[in-house]
Amino acid sequence: MHRLVAAFCLMLVLEGLLLFAAPEGWRAMVREALKLPSRTLRLFGAGTMATGLVLLQFFH
Repeated sequence: MHRLVAAFCLMLVLEGLLLFAAPEGWRAMVREALKLPSRTLRLFGAGTMATGLVLLQFFH
Protein backbone atom coordinates (compact mmCIF):
# COMPACT_ATOMS: atom_id res chain seq x y z
CA MET A 1 0.00 0.00 0.00
CA HIS A 2 2.90 2.34 0.78
CA ARG A 3 4.25 2.00 -2.77
CA LEU A 4 0.84 2.71 -4.27
CA VAL A 5 0.58 5.94 -2.29
CA ALA A 6 4.15 6.87 -3.26
CA ALA A 7 3.35 6.23 -6.94
CA PHE A 8 0.21 8.37 -6.69
CA CYS A 9 2.20 11.19 -5.08
CA LEU A 10 4.82 11.00 -7.83
CA MET A 11 2.06 11.20 -10.44
CA LEU A 12 0.75 14.36 -8.76
CA VAL A 13 4.25 15.88 -8.78
CA LEU A 14 4.64 15.17 -12.51
CA GLU A 15 1.19 16.55 -13.35
CA GLY A 16 1.88 19.65 -11.28
CA LEU A 17 5.23 20.10 -12.99
CA LEU A 18 3.55 20.20 -16.39
CA LEU A 19 1.08 22.83 -15.20
CA PHE A 20 3.82 24.86 -13.54
CA ALA A 21 6.31 24.73 -16.40
CA ALA A 22 3.99 25.14 -19.39
CA PRO A 23 0.48 26.30 -18.49
CA GLU A 24 -0.29 27.61 -21.98
CA GLY A 25 0.86 24.38 -23.60
CA TRP A 26 -1.30 22.43 -21.17
CA ARG A 27 -4.32 24.58 -22.03
CA ALA A 28 -3.73 24.05 -25.75
CA MET A 29 -3.44 20.29 -25.21
CA VAL A 30 -6.72 20.20 -23.27
CA ARG A 31 -8.47 22.25 -25.99
CA GLU A 32 -7.32 19.75 -28.60
CA ALA A 33 -8.33 16.79 -26.40
CA LEU A 34 -11.84 18.23 -26.10
CA LYS A 35 -12.18 17.98 -29.87
CA LEU A 36 -11.44 14.25 -29.88
CA PRO A 37 -14.24 11.69 -29.77
CA SER A 38 -14.73 9.76 -26.53
CA ARG A 39 -13.68 6.51 -28.21
CA THR A 40 -10.28 7.96 -29.10
CA LEU A 41 -9.73 9.22 -25.56
CA ARG A 42 -10.73 5.83 -24.13
CA LEU A 43 -8.33 4.03 -26.48
CA PHE A 44 -5.54 6.42 -25.54
CA GLY A 45 -6.29 5.88 -21.84
CA ALA A 46 -6.33 2.10 -22.28
CA GLY A 47 -3.03 2.22 -24.17
CA THR A 48 -1.47 4.40 -21.51
CA MET A 49 -2.61 2.05 -18.73
CA ALA A 50 -1.35 -1.00 -20.61
CA THR A 51 2.02 0.64 -21.23
CA GLY A 52 2.27 1.60 -17.56
CA LEU A 53 1.47 -1.94 -16.42
CA VAL A 54 4.01 -3.47 -18.80
CA LEU A 55 6.70 -1.02 -17.67
CA LEU A 56 5.81 -1.66 -14.04
CA GLN A 57 6.23 -5.41 -14.54
CA PHE A 58 9.48 -4.87 -16.45
CA PHE A 59 11.09 -2.63 -13.83
CA HIS A 60 9.67 -4.35 -10.78
